[in-house]
Amino acid sequence: MHLTDKMHPDSLPSAAAALPAGVRVFQRGWLSSNNILVSGKGHAALIDSGYCSHSAQTVALVQNALAGQPLDLLLNTHLHSDHCGGNAALQAVYPQMQTRIPPGLATAVAAWSPAALSFEATGQSCPPFGFGALLLPGSEIRLGNQTWQVHAAPGHDLHSVVLFEPVARLLISADALWENGFGVVFPELEGTDAFDSVGATLDLIAALAPRTIIPGHGSPFSDLERALYTARTRLDYFQRSPQRHRNYAAKVLLKFKLLELQHTTVADLTRWALATPYIVLIGQSFFQDTPPTQMVQEWIAQLVSAGAATADGEVLYNRD
Repeated sequence: MHLTDKMHPDSLPSAAAALPAGVRVFQRGWLSSNNILVSGKGHAALIDSGYCSHSAQTVALVQNALAGQPLDLLLNTHLHSDHCGGNAALQAVYPQMQTRIPPGLATAVAAWSPAALSFEATGQSCPPFGFGALLLPGSEIRLGNQTWQVHAAPGHDLHSVVLFEPVARLLISADALWENGFGVVFPELEGTDAFDSVGATLDLIAALAPRTIIPGHGSPFSDLERALYTARTRLDYFQRSPQRHRNYAAKVLLKFKLLELQHTTVADLTRWALATPYIVLIGQSFFQDTPPTQMVQEWIAQLVSAGAATADGEVLYNRD
């Protein structure tokens, strides 16, 4: 989630990007990642499945688009809850479908460890799912009528991949590159140096030189130079002040929860935050002199001030 997309009126999308035949994007709200359906010659694959609370809508979108054709393959660019939360629902509807995931967390999925998969740390939900094969960086995979390259894209997530189709020069960038930035660098919250990995992934994308980019969130776009400039500027800002990145990350997690609930009380959101490991970790690392409750309520006030939420007394409402 990129809260500043809502904060800055000059964050405008580029002209609609053209997609090759057989590629369809279900652009979702920020609670769910975009879903990309790639079809051709009787074969259909879906890339990323959204958040679990939207899983019925994800299934309906896919069924409507396929009109009775089976879904053969489900791929996850990475295993954050907003990208894989619909996996279980799709597997129930399409039992013959194969699911492929990046290799880094395959053991955690096989054993189903919500802690190792970050769901506990973020205070988010994901129904258990299985997988049939790995989506290996350095490999190629046939999706629709095209052969796609799988590239490692660490940074936002250590195990994330991006997919690139070199003929149309189409990139599925997940949360490695958005039109106005990139996703929270979650490894940094745990003390793992990952800002350099973000930069290396941006360099990889620049070298691939995609003509069209389908991000994990937001509209497809074609102005690569502008997006890379924005992302690198943002990365430099966070590298110079990691505290600002952590402050931003805490507000993203709070906003995500508010998106899920749509409305709640300040007290209930505060209690949730103080039981969410990533938020507690941020507080312990950077705000030792601020009482935890005050810290969380300051972040909530910043969301309201930025227009990402509205308050009516003690009740908070999501604002898109």
